Amino acid sequence: MVELFDKHGGFRKLHSFTLATIIQIETLRFCRRFLTHTAGEAGAKFYDPKGRQYDQMTQAARSGRQNIIEGSERSATSKDTEMKLTDVARASLSELRGDYEIVILDRGRLPWSVHSPDAKAVNAVSLDPAPFEDDMVYESAKHALEQRKKYAAWLDADDVVVVANAMLIIIGRTLTMLKRQIEAQGKTFEETGGFSERLTAKRIEAREQAKLASPECPLCGKFMRRRNSATGQFWGCSAFPDCKGTRPMGQEGPH
Repeated sequence: MVELFDKHGGFRKLHSFTLATIIQIETLRFCRRFLTHTAGEAGAKFYDPKGRQYDQMTQAARSGRQNIIEGSERSATSKDTEMKLTDVARASLSELRGDYEIVILDRGRLPWSVHSPDAKAVNAVSLDPAPFEDDMVYESAKHALEQRKKYAAWLDADDVVVVANAMLIIIGRTLTMLKRQIEAQGKTFEETGGFSERLTAKRIEAREQAKLASPECPLCGKFMRRRNSATGQFWGCSAFPDCKGTRPMGQEGPH
């Protein structure tokens, strides 16, 4: 039997969602700690007089997380939409990564080399699988905060460059996960099709089942359908009005 709706949701168990949650929380915190619209603090913090950097970074972080959610929920009826929204999440986080790079460069310093001890240490952080089943919102939030503790040595640092570098690596790891998700979604789409393809298959399946359950028309031999009249139901030819063959219910005769 063709399943019309794909299984959907389940995003809270994805490592990419856990990291996207950490990224959004930490971006809000980063902006409060290290961005300023006050000229007198510009030497110690990133000068953002009109708040545009704050808006850009927090909105990009939000878009990353929210599009993972929406894509997962839309997967029931459209794999194509799921892939597009997952790609929007990926693009938003790529944009956010660029903002963190600029903060580092603004300090006159460089992003960590992938071969540096700190970069290797952040990359080596192992995430625990999401253990929750029932209380999804509470447990997934708790899980994200517990995983965040593994990055605390870098995210709680006083040096803005250390925090920004850690965020670069966390975002990069999330982007890799999202790329793999999109590839997996594309493969599923190729194998099972989208909602419209499954709907067509469902209709064909229903027609075939109707043919098996109905008698043949005594005039043209085509399968018949149940029809209603003032006196009750009867079998009418599926080729009506071209063929007006009928049979009484309960007297189907040979198929």
